[in-house]
Amino acid sequence: MYKINGFNLRLPIVASPMFTISNPKLVSAQCKSGIIGSFPALNARAPESLNDWIIQIKEDLNEYKLKNPEKLVAPFAVNQICHKSNKRLISDMETCVDHKVPIIITSLRPPDEIIEAAHSYGGIVYHDVISVKHAKKATDLGVDGLILVCTGAGGHAGNLSPFALLREVKEWFSGTILLSGAISDGYSVASALALGADLAYMGSRFIPTREANANEMYKKMILDSTAKDIVYTSFFSGINGNYLRESIKNSGLDPDSLDEGTKDQMSFSNPEKPKVWKDIWGSGQGIGRIKEITSVENVVKELEKEMEKALDDLINKTKGLKHGKV
Repeated sequence: MYKINGFNLRLPIVASPMFTISNPKLVSAQCKSGIIGSFPALNARAPESLNDWIIQIKEDLNEYKLKNPEKLVAPFAVNQICHKSNKRLISDMETCVDHKVPIIITSLRPPDEIIEAAHSYGGIVYHDVISVKHAKKATDLGVDGLILVCTGAGGHAGNLSPFALLREVKEWFSGTILLSGAISDGYSVASALALGADLAYMGSRFIPTREANANEMYKKMILDSTAKDIVYTSFFSGINGNYLRESIKNSGLDPDSLDEGTKDQMSFSNPEKPKVWKDIWGSGQGIGRIKEITSVENVVKELEKEMEKALDDLINKTKGLKHGKV
């Protein structure tokens, strides 16, 4: 068991919020498996739907706890997009306050009013960043944790190595650190811990699960792809992100000849381009290890097994180094 920010977890993992894919069924399954599940507030297509989704998740988890008192059930998180194009931000956050959502994940600009709202009921805020500059801005505002979105992460991602970004942030940040970027198996989770992260942040690994709201073509494309099939581009939304090469080709575009995008596209409403995430599918670089469509619980079991082996191997290698053996 792992204890972080007062939460008890089976594994030190946060399942990242995935636009269109994360839904109450997926989030509940992740929490029941002992890892933090999350979803973007905007996945609930109307403000009143967000209220219904949160009620559904809370009721499902409470019922599961009553029937399985021996099981470790993790908390859930709601992701808020802090951008002027998100007209629902304040009303959606009010809904989260009403329900005392345990964790708020914020994206894009530093979320000062969101932090204040979450802290008003004892909630915590994790903010995703791609640079030290952004990390310091969020820290100055009082976030509880930083999600370091490094190279290889699915969707909108940075281009810094985790070895550079995480170790630099650790020099001055004392809060919770979540690491994102091509983390798709238990070995990667163990590596994140060894590097100094408190939690691993992973999304693509959960796309080809039975509970995920992704169509079968998307799930199969994940299984058929490896790191070489990921394209990093700002063409679709104005912000650099990682997408499946085959989904770009299927939209009639050449993935090797995409123009630079501009930030005024952040409304994602440009009729001239295929829509992210409807037509163009995001994915991280770590998908080469994903071999089957299965349940969330089976994924977590495999992650647990791999992580334990990786940590045991690390301990044995450390002992060997101390005794002059490799």
